[in-house]
Amino acid sequence: MASLLQLLHLIFSISFLLVCGIATSNQTPKPYVVYMGSTSSSNNELGSDQVAESAYMQLLSSIIPSEDQNERRSLIHHYNHAFKGFSAMLTENEASILSAAGHPDIVSVFPDSVLQLHTTRSWDFLETETGILRASATYNKHVSSDVIIGMIDTGIWPECPSFNDKGIGEIPSRWKGVCIEGHDFKLSNCNRKLIGARYYPTPEMNSINGSKMSPAAGKTSSGSPRDYVDHGTHTASTAGGFPVVNASYYGLAGGTAMGGFPSARIASYKACSKVGCSSSSLLKAFDDALKDGVDIISVSIGADNFFLSDYKNDPIAIGAFHAENMGVMVACSGGNDGPFSYTIKNTAPWIFTVAASSIDRDFCSTIQLGNGKTFRGSAINLSNLTKKRTYPLVFGKDVASNFTPTYEARNCRPGSLDPEKAAGKIVVCVDNDPTISRNIKKLVVEDMEAIGIIFISEAEKDVPYDSGTFPFVQVGSVEGLQILNYINSTKDPRATILPTVEIPRYKPAPVVAYFSSRGPARQAENILKPDIMAPGVAILAGTIPRTDEPGSVPVGKKPAQFAIRSGTSMSCPHVTGAASLIKSVHPGWTPSMIKSALMTTANVRDNVGKPLTKGSGKSANPHEMGAGEISPLKALHPGLVFETTTTDYLRFLCYYGYSEKDIRSISNTNFSCPSNSIKELISDINYPSISIANLSRNQTAAKTIQRTVTNVGLSNATYIAKVHAPVGLVVDVFPQKLVFLKGVAKLSYNVSFFGKEAPSGYNFGSLTWFDGRHSVRTVFSVNVQ
Repeated sequence: MASLLQLLHLIFSISFLLVCGIATSNQTPKPYVVYMGSTSSSNNELGSDQVAESAYMQLLSSIIPSEDQNERRSLIHHYNHAFKGFSAMLTENEASILSAAGHPDIVSVFPDSVLQLHTTRSWDFLETETGILRASATYNKHVSSDVIIGMIDTGIWPECPSFNDKGIGEIPSRWKGVCIEGHDFKLSNCNRKLIGARYYPTPEMNSINGSKMSPAAGKTSSGSPRDYVDHGTHTASTAGGFPVVNASYYGLAGGTAMGGFPSARIASYKACSKVGCSSSSLLKAFDDALKDGVDIISVSIGADNFFLSDYKNDPIAIGAFHAENMGVMVACSGGNDGPFSYTIKNTAPWIFTVAASSIDRDFCSTIQLGNGKTFRGSAINLSNLTKKRTYPLVFGKDVASNFTPTYEARNCRPGSLDPEKAAGKIVVCVDNDPTISRNIKKLVVEDMEAIGIIFISEAEKDVPYDSGTFPFVQVGSVEGLQILNYINSTKDPRATILPTVEIPRYKPAPVVAYFSSRGPARQAENILKPDIMAPGVAILAGTIPRTDEPGSVPVGKKPAQFAIRSGTSMSCPHVTGAASLIKSVHPGWTPSMIKSALMTTANVRDNVGKPLTKGSGKSANPHEMGAGEISPLKALHPGLVFETTTTDYLRFLCYYGYSEKDIRSISNTNFSCPSNSIKELISDINYPSISIANLSRNQTAAKTIQRTVTNVGLSNATYIAKVHAPVGLVVDVFPQKLVFLKGVAKLSYNVSFFGKEAPSGYNFGSLTWFDGRHSVRTVFSVNVQ
């Protein structure tokens, strides 16, 4: 923490700037975050939280005009455990003054923006492929189940059976967290499974867009750790939920619902609402989680693709950096903006970034036409339609409202359909307009009092949409054309949509999810992202009871305790659960060792023995699936690991272009950057994968990358290298043999890349070290230009 003398110096500097005057572009106060780097090794030079808060208040008072002191002289949040800083209402002018003041501890000042949520059988599938449940059961007998997962999300529904604490031992004595009460949340809602629950102002409680926000928001009776969105409950139960037998979603996806590490403890940090997650609340959640003593943090949240932040302005990157520095892994969802390149989120190298895949289960609904033909489509609908009765079938353009362009009615855009023409019919809609989601089309047709909707689209057809009780089914273009031809071939086209049925043992699986965001990373292409892939399509997990949404509960049924959701939000907690298992077996491993173990042992073949694919049927590459699908049992004994150290991350910041002043504030060290600090050198940090953003075909010499591995297996081991490279890209390894004698834990090797004959663009391959028992696989991506 900066000394009081430094803060007083900053206040003097600010006063000078105020006297000199800085041009004002916007005088409307808005929430800002002032990030001031790492706390000291003693954790608190200023003393208590109260003293730190007082210092921040003094700083705030120095820039707020006296006439606004009573109204705005208060902090929304202050951070003083893992890192330091605060959030407060500032004008753009005041934020500029803080940025320009030149204090060594102010790293960045940025608007308190809203980040978005990235919203069973999956673990059974991983059991079939990798044996994770056997491993979990075996190791739970021998180790303490005291791994604590911090879930930063929308809160928790404590009554969900996934958070039962039956058979779980006493709460670890090292736990320093709390269970905060609310008007609808009691201390008794926490137990030996759900050991902590906090909440913070969310975008529904405050204003991120400029109007007044009360710093006490979230401390009033309107605040609570309780989840009213479903997202936080679903992700928490996926990561560490207690086993619940006979779980299902109204009969679909039946079986035992459980988390990846069922004996893990869960601490919930509610920093998000349905609207999103404020930067300042996310940072406060990180700060509290690290103070409380969590072991792993799971964050299924990310910035909008159009507003990707610089790392020092990104609350998740900031929080995750300090977590990593304190030995706490942070797993994050990669985003749902696929299948396009350069859409991956949460790309800092100290974050474990997760892509989404399918599992060996599908959900489909049958369309039966009046001529007897049937088509299977993707769906999760709980309709009560039967084969006994069919209904008039129409194309959207044929029930268009007056003066509506045909294009809009074909796409079932809002306001494009005539309710008198559409009522009582099944409406066919197409997908020529990507700005109109499946959900909106369904709501448009449902609002017309139509019977159901047939949606024709190739996009996301392998990701079943949950339409509740309203009949909905999605088919591809081939089936869709036949349905449209039927409509045009008869005077009285008719159809029905049958309720969803489950398709077990579906092949091939896993497949990269259509929606899963892809690399390379915009911020730093010399780090390969995503890192790993995990189940994220149609995942059954705990939910909140839905009683206020018409059509969400079938007539005569009680609200479901489990729901089926898709997204990288669902894949992230799978990795969190797997990492928790590894942490329980290897408590001394660092986050980077756990990350390396999961990456280098990842599965790259599906359940028919072929290389992993994406929805199109083409082979998936590392920009789509990272190192491959998690294989937690193999990751327990990886043989070798890549340890990415704090020094590696600080060099990354140097190579990325940050100043030594900022890096020293961020790390609270006297770290000096290498004299040659350029972005190309990012490829050299000791990461479990390799990415080269620019390999010139005209280079006369090969580009060489160095890596260092740590032996975590048996001593006296010898590993032999094997390279899989695309035609034309020459990849050599030196030495080709790593011999770990007794007492030798670390060895280094070089990998050279020569691309004179390689095709332009990204080339993908892998390097595998094999000792007869362990296969340590490192994927690489090389952009030849």
